[in-house]
Amino acid sequence: MVFLKSTARFSSIEMPVILTQTDTTVGFLSQDKAKLYEIKSRPQAKPFIKVYRDFKSFIEDGNRVAKNRKNMVRRSKKTTFIMGDFSFRVAASTLDSQIFRNTPWFYSTSANRSGERFERVFCESKADIIIQDINSLVERDSSSLIKINRKKRRKLR
Repeated sequence: MVFLKSTARFSSIEMPVILTQTDTTVGFLSQDKAKLYEIKSRPQAKPFIKVYRDFKSFIEDGNRVAKNRKNMVRRSKKTTFIMGDFSFRVAASTLDSQIFRNTPWFYSTSANRSGERFERVFCESKADIIIQDINSLVERDSSSLIKINRKKRRKLR
């Protein structure tokens, strides 16, 4: 494993699209929604999930959760939450990478064409940075999907 003090070697990439194994499946991560929409050929009306590295980053980004839902969000594993029209997940990265340590959140989507299965050749051609561990990139089940508000929670997936 190579550790870097800075991300200087990526300075030519303004907002990179990263291909990596997420806590659930293989995914594209970026802070630039427009690039992700372009890669996936996805309708602009369909939003992306915002993945935070920890609950503190979620709060510092100006988000709020009902008091009776905080523990559920903080302790969740492989779960995406929907509040109104905002979807998010709190997921610590399992990979030790400087990029993940320095960035509090990413937009996330599965690494495939919209509505299709994972194709490694397609994904590698679209990603600016590929981060993988010894287990390579493996397509797994997607996260659970729970719609929450102050009074109710409903499992959608």
